[in-house]
Amino acid sequence: MLKLSILVYGVISYFIGVAGLASIIAVLAGFLPFGFLWGDQTVSVNVLAWNLVLIALWGIIHSGMARPGFKAQLIKLIPEPAERATYILVSGLTSIVLTGYWMQVPGEIWNIQGNLAAYSLLALFWFGWVFLLASSFAINHFDLFGLRQVYLAFKNQPRPPLKFVKRAMYKYIRHPIQTGVLIGIWATSVMTTTQIVLSIGFTAYIFIGLWFEERDLIKEHGPAYEAYRRETGGVLPKFGR
Repeated sequence: MLKLSILVYGVISYFIGVAGLASIIAVLAGFLPFGFLWGDQTVSVNVLAWNLVLIALWGIIHSGMARPGFKAQLIKLIPEPAERATYILVSGLTSIVLTGYWMQVPGEIWNIQGNLAAYSLLALFWFGWVFLLASSFAINHFDLFGLRQVYLAFKNQPRPPLKFVKRAMYKYIRHPIQTGVLIGIWATSVMTTTQIVLSIGFTAYIFIGLWFEERDLIKEHGPAYEAYRRETGGVLPKFGR
């Protein structure tokens, strides 16, 4: 029953994580309004301060839970196979809260007119999110989202560590998932005052988080990752050796 519960927990966490990512894409694409969880409720707060607190908490939670020290403490409280699923669950929930309670601010930063320019930016927007998804499958999507761990635990099978691989876009760029996010949050023909704080916040989170992640990867893979860093770009591709 415990193994089945962990498996169900992992599957539910996966779909909540996907829903969190979908909520970010949906508000940026205009399919959902920013702050869709507020409904008709009116709140008297400093809008900028509120949004900054939301993005700061989101970034601290996401980056903090990804650190090895936090993971080591977490598996003292929950079964180890559920650790990644828990990260995905919290990631999804906090992303829904972030976009659902993000407060709108009147005004625009830029508004690019013209069909060619607008359609080009729209195509780039969707390319970014497709690139993110493709990047997750280029390594191991199901391990990244916690499903591999809970499934192998349910089947009572060993879980060998994933090999350090350099395939597809990872031959040229170390963090293509973050590259996809950066493209998706900035490629827009209409940058509203509402979105600009979110885009800046996500950008800051990505580069701060990558600084910590690079340190962790060097500790884990040693000289192999150091060589990989010299061969590839961080969030921009590096061609040639």
